Amino acid sequence: MKPKTLGLRHIALNVFDVKACADFYTDIFGMQIEWQPDSDNIYLTSGNDNLALHRVEKCERERASQRLDHIGFFVQTPDDVDAWFLFLKQKNIKIIAEPKTHRDGARSLYCADPEGTAVQVIFHPPING
Repeated sequence: MKPKTLGLRHIALNVFDVKACADFYTDIFGMQIEWQPDSDNIYLTSGNDNLALHRVEKCERERASQRLDHIGFFVQTPDDVDAWFLFLKQKNIKIIAEPKTHRDGARSLYCADPEGTAVQVIFHPPING
């Protein structure tokens, strides 16, 4: 029998500036600090997930074997994606891709966090349907 999971709810990012990234995810996306064991590590949550930010030196990140494409935040409706677009523009957050409706009915946009990680805001019918 295949064991079950509770879903993908934890992401860890290597960053140069923990504070700038923590401020972005708390101020812009409303995440809360769950735990900060020291100044080099901080764990954030939206209530049912966990985003870990770990400070690294540039040479350490260049050696990393994995490359992350993007992370995403789900929203309730397609109109919420458009509301997020206006909010992010007001906050002068870099927009990577403006809102778009996809063939499967999903609607999303992409912005960048302070270190350039792509962040998607998405309405996804199978999850939100």
